[in-house]
Amino acid sequence: MAALNEEDIILKNKIADRIKFLRVNTGLSQSEFAKKFEIDRQILNRWESKNNKRGLTIYTISKFCDFVGISLKDFFDFDL
Repeated sequence: MAALNEEDIILKNKIADRIKFLRVNTGLSQSEFAKKFEIDRQILNRWESKNNKRGLTIYTISKFCDFVGISLKDFFDFDL
């Protein structure tokens, strides 16, 4: 797979910021959130990381949306 271009990196970082923002709004730490939703804390950390070179799939974002009780539309219909 080719390296991410500048636009891709900006989008990837906005997604990471959005995930962190929504997780923080739950009032839970990464560890608490991971425990509550039975996911590995390191995975959650990767989702929130701007250094993650892999990015996230739409399926992962959808799963996260289910955890916080919002739709994919709500996830992406937000300006950071």
